Amino acid sequence: MWEIASPEFEGGGRLFWERKLHVQGMKFVAGVDEVGRGPLAGPVVAAAVILPPTGEFTGIDDSKVLSARQRASCDDLIRSQAISIGIGAVEAEEIDQINILQATLKAMQIAVAQLNPRPDYLLVDGIVSMPTAVPQKTIARGDSRSVSIAAASIIAKVYRDALMDKYHEQYPVYNFGRNKGYGTREHRQAIKKHGCCPIHRQSFRGVKEYVVSISDQAADTLSDTIQSLDLFAIAKGHNKG
Repeated sequence: MWEIASPEFEGGGRLFWERKLHVQGMKFVAGVDEVGRGPLAGPVVAAAVILPPTGEFTGIDDSKVLSARQRASCDDLIRSQAISIGIGAVEAEEIDQINILQATLKAMQIAVAQLNPRPDYLLVDGIVSMPTAVPQKTIARGDSRSVSIAAASIIAKVYRDALMDKYHEQYPVYNFGRNKGYGTREHRQAIKKHGCCPIHRQSFRGVKEYVVSISDQAADTLSDTIQSLDLFAIAKGHNKG
């Protein structure tokens, strides 16, 4: 079962749904959110977070409006207070195989499956329900309307950013440490110059036009060099054969 949240909850604060569900006997309410649907590279990551009915949640907000330092501080706070946290990630290769929507839903399923105890109810960011037997409510812009969803957005963002920092060490020419895989001008120029690497989403516009690996590009460069040498030899009268 699932429901789409309506505007009537406004005014009840970002704990409205959590409190309402707790009163209805839902002991473990999990917020679910994702990060990384739009980037040209890297995984899509989802997190699920069960917070206690009472706690100090000051500062926990939509990860997109927080600085990296604020997110790190909130990440520590959430991890210290959460009853349970689950994280799911689907890498670029699988995103290309099943599409970004299905990959996002799969990452959410993985995150929810990691929760212990099992949630009684899910508050899911967005308008698309998850394929799960757990009762749920989808909330448009939920990361700014529910503290549980906001917490999930922070956990997912901090986790994914750390992954992209690691990928930066492997593929420094794309500057993943700065752009986190998003299609910045600098990143797009790097793709045009170097081709794509294994963590690029080859089905995405901005990448698929340049689906040439670094090794393939090196082979093409070698082939061009050999062809140039052959033409030079012909011009000098040294015909092959």
